[in-house]
Amino acid sequence: MPPSPENFSDIARAIQLAIVPAFLLTGMAGLLNVMTGRLARIVDRVRALTEGRSGLTLPEHDAVVFELRILERRRHYTNVAITASVIAALLLCTVIATLFIEVMLDAPLKWLIATLFTAAMAALVVGLSFFLREVHLAMRSARIGTSESE
Repeated sequence: MPPSPENFSDIARAIQLAIVPAFLLTGMAGLLNVMTGRLARIVDRVRALTEGRSGLTLPEHDAVVFELRILERRRHYTNVAITASVIAALLLCTVIATLFIEVMLDAPLKWLIATLFTAAMAALVVGLSFFLREVHLAMRSARIGTSESE
């Protein structure tokens, strides 16, 4: 039995409904790329500091330990931000799949879709909040060198 025009319109409707969450998912992927880049820089800085620790004087050693503690906090914030953002992306993928299931099976899944979307946005807010916290910590702990002649 060939597919009827009604089936084609249902498929078109499902695709239309899934487009907005798919664009949001693309934005989340870009955000995750930025977050993982920051995490990689933190890890690289930790490695650079731990490799050159031998032969330091006591004030230099204390400065390195202080910076390592800050880097550990930054790593933690970034890790939570990435985890929450990935959970948001997974929930959004579930929203897209549920939209298709709703249209294709003509099932009443509006409450489930709304709940999943709300949970995805809440997870994204958590991820962005931790990312913002990490950025603020990085800016507060950054040492900007100035010449003594200024």
